[in-house]
Formats: sequence, structure tokens, C-alpha cells
Amino acid sequence: MQLDDVIVTTSPDHARIKEAMHRSIRWLDRCIAAHKHPDWQNLFCIIQGGLDLELRRECCKEMVARDTPGIAIGGLSGGEAKAEYCKVVDTCTGLLPEKKPRYVMGVGYPEDLVVSVALGADMFDCVWPTRTAVRLLNNTNPKCALSSPADRRSQRFGNAVTSTGTLNLRHSSYASDFSPIDANCSCTCCRPTSSGGLGVTRAYIYHVAAKETAGAHLLTMHNVHYLLSLMKGIRDAIIQDAYPAFVMAYFAKLYAGDRSRYPVWAVDALRGVGVDLLTS
Repeated sequence: MQLDDVIVTTSPDHARIKEAMHRSIRWLDRCIAAHKHPDWQNLFCIIQGGLDLELRRECCKEMVARDTPGIAIGGLSGGEAKAEYCKVVDTCTGLLPEKKPRYVMGVGYPEDLVVSVALGADMFDCVWPTRTAVRLLNNTNPKCALSSPADRRSQRFGNAVTSTGTLNLRHSSYASDFSPIDANCSCTCCRPTSSGGLGVTRAYIYHVAAKETAGAHLLTMHNVHYLLSLMKGIRDAIIQDAYPAFVMAYFAKLYAGDRSRYPVWAVDALRGVGVDLLTS
């Protein structure tokens, strides 16, 4: 990845965002000049510009002209509204070459992945799948994404990412739940011992999560596997030219068929690329 200048998207300082965008372009030129192994390392540029679509368009034009092997969309997941995030991704991908990977940095919530792929993105990274599984001890960092100490306590650890949503397995309701973390998952944790897995149950995670790091380790394994499986399903659906149907089935399962619960930002973003979640 090139060295870039990143400004949080919620910053009110437009001049500073513009300065960071132009600096990132200049730094890309220096990165290209300094790149010693272009034969076996693929340099990615990083598009900046905050939530200003004109700055994003200008940056896309300049970055595409440099012809790097891959292109990243950076500076998002900084607390902006999901609708604004989608506008930036959609704007940028519409200006990028089709035959180069498009990488949206710092994105990892399952719904975000599904929608972002529909908007034209290919690659993602995020600490959330592992962080949501792991206990955060004595988290007093004022920059924590959670807004208050009470919020931070309520979100400390023990969350499993599943096909029907995120489950907080440290809740007492799972104390006697001997079903797999996710019955639809084939990870090492969820597979029964008869199939070579560990046969980990929700009750087991509940009992060890507050006492041992093993619970966090197991949930990390599961969460990463879930997201990799989700992306594999996305790739398969695209290859089969059936991605709109995949998206509709994904949201129907996630929200148990209750369309009134579908996020407005997702409905609007997907409708803009020809996928209407509210029609059968």
C-alpha cells in the first residue's frame, strides 16, 4: 500500500481533507519511484477525499492515471453515515478500471461487504471479526469507537458472527444452549467431532468466555471463517451471474424475512445498482 494522508471522514475541515488528498497523490508518485520490486510486489494507490464526491472524482482520475496494479478506496469507516459511505464507494468504483482489484479499506461488517460488492468493490480488511470476539480489558481509551463507558462494557467480548446476525454468547440465555455456534457453519469450531471438528457449543463459549482466553480464540476462528465463507459465496454467486438473488437471500435470512427491518441505507444503495430488496 502507498503511504497516504488520512483524515477522518467526519472532520469539518474541508481544506485539510483537500490537502490530504493532494498530498496522497504526491506521495504515490514518490512511492512509485521508490518501489524496488514491481516484478513481485503489487503497489496499490489509495483514493482519498473524505465524503466530498468531487474530491473523490479528482483523486480517482489522478490515481488511475498512475496505473498501479491495484486501487484502494481509503479514509472510510471513520464514523460516517452508511448512506454517505455507499455514495463514496459507488462514485469511486464507477471511475475505476474493471480489470483491476478494487479494495475498500477498513470494512468488515457482513452487510457492508455484501452491499459494497454490489457497488463494485472486490477486497476488504477489518479488525472487527477478531476484535468483537476478544475481551477488551480495562478499555478506557477515549478514542474508542463506542460512545460511552456503558457502551464499552456492553460490547466487551464474546460475539459470534453468524448467518442470522451477531450473537452475544456471554448472555445467560446461552448457558444451556448446546447447539453449535452456527448450525450453518463448517468451521473447525462448529463442525461436530464426528466430522473432524471440535464440536464447540454456545454453552461452552458462554462458560469460558469470561474466564479464559480460549473462548475468544475459538470465536476468532469462527468469525474469520464465517467472513471467508461469506466472500466465497459472493464469488460463486458472481461467477454464476446470480448475485442479485444472493443478496436478496442474504438479507431475507439475516432479518428472518421481515423487510420492515432492512436498513434504509442498504435498500437505497442496492436499489441504485438494480437490486430491489423490497420486491420478491
